[in-house]
Amino acid sequence: MTALMTDTHSFESSALGGLLTDDTFWPAEPRSLNELGLSITFIEALLIKTIHQTGTISGRNVAARLGLPFRIVEPIVDALRVRKFVAHVRPAAFNDYYYSLTESGQKRAQQHFAQCSYVGPAPVPLSDYTLSVEAQAAGVEPIDRDQLRSSLSRISYQDELLDQLGPAINSNTGLFLFGPPGNGKTTIARSLTRCLGQEIWIPHAILDDGNLIKLKDDAFHREAPVPEGDGSMLNSQEWDKRWIRIQRPSVVVGGELVMENLEVRHDSRSNMCEAPLQMKSNCGCLLIDDFGRQRIAPEELLNRWIVPLENRCDYLTLPTGKKIQIPFEQLIIFSTNLNPDDLVDEAFLRRVPYKIFVDDPSPAEFRILMKSVAAQMGFPETPEASEHLLAFYKETQRPPRRCHPRDLLTQVANFCRYRQLPLTLRPEYLDQACKNYFSAL
Repeated sequence: MTALMTDTHSFESSALGGLLTDDTFWPAEPRSLNELGLSITFIEALLIKTIHQTGTISGRNVAARLGLPFRIVEPIVDALRVRKFVAHVRPAAFNDYYYSLTESGQKRAQQHFAQCSYVGPAPVPLSDYTLSVEAQAAGVEPIDRDQLRSSLSRISYQDELLDQLGPAINSNTGLFLFGPPGNGKTTIARSLTRCLGQEIWIPHAILDDGNLIKLKDDAFHREAPVPEGDGSMLNSQEWDKRWIRIQRPSVVVGGELVMENLEVRHDSRSNMCEAPLQMKSNCGCLLIDDFGRQRIAPEELLNRWIVPLENRCDYLTLPTGKKIQIPFEQLIIFSTNLNPDDLVDEAFLRRVPYKIFVDDPSPAEFRILMKSVAAQMGFPETPEASEHLLAFYKETQRPPRRCHPRDLLTQVANFCRYRQLPLTLRPEYLDQACKNYFSAL
């Protein structure tokens, strides 16, 4: 049974698909069992569990569920039938059959589920995942000012911010976004991933040393269409279905971050592992929001990531005790309302070379924000509303924030709907919104 999870073989993926498309990595469809990088015993186990889960299924459908070509799966199913683990139920189209498990097959399925309950697309070897990350991280083209401006087109910012953010993104290392709350640091960080462009390929799962690591996470990975081929040179269906093409990931974590999120998490009941956040964000962006307010001290995060930030690789420990090396290839952003100098020491700050201050909006920018938000919400154009609020800020010595137009006008809109009044930015309505929004004793 040990060989079931440990007998793996590496293979070199073909670059043909990548050469014929814009992708810097293309998972070529395996042509033989050897090119899978998986043992036949592992495939048999996954196949039996899949049939057990579905009850009755055709050979082509079980191959599709495993993400494997039918020509590779068909002889394996036939061998299982000869060994009396599966049986023909009835014929299917295209010289295929519907299969179900025999009594012996049911018992064998229970044994396999006890060893590992994973059912889904077959995993890929860790070495193939590493090659894919290195190829796709190296394929990121430097951005220019126009591309950055386009990525930030939906938000408001001061123009000089562009020349600070652009070099930081091209460095593909790390940056601090700090400044007062409510000025769009998190929104800016989320928008930066769009600058990287170009979709990437990730495997559904990874296998190494008998440990199955689930990588795909619907919370962070958004599926992207596979590009059409160029006539007969590249059929859009000819790729390894164990891989999925996604938009470059943008992983955002905040105060809920704990050290366990940065390590391989093993579930003893299912005997499956969950990939850490830095693996899920490879070739994309990892945003640590509200840095300094996590359940772990900044020093702990410093000690955990000081080597990956320096060497662009990370070391993880598998449940078997084996240490593995994975690429650490993402734009990592620390967003905080606190001064970075007060959070971490100089050694860590040196490894996050860009510290960008996101200041409060100027009066001119505030007026533009008010006009834009009012138009989006359906208010009539009311320039004096901006002046009324700016006077309020001056009188109360309260700094304006970029979130205030949206938040205050939302309160005015709610008040108008409650009173069954037309949407209007009257001074008394704005005063009521300010009274509700800003706390004061």
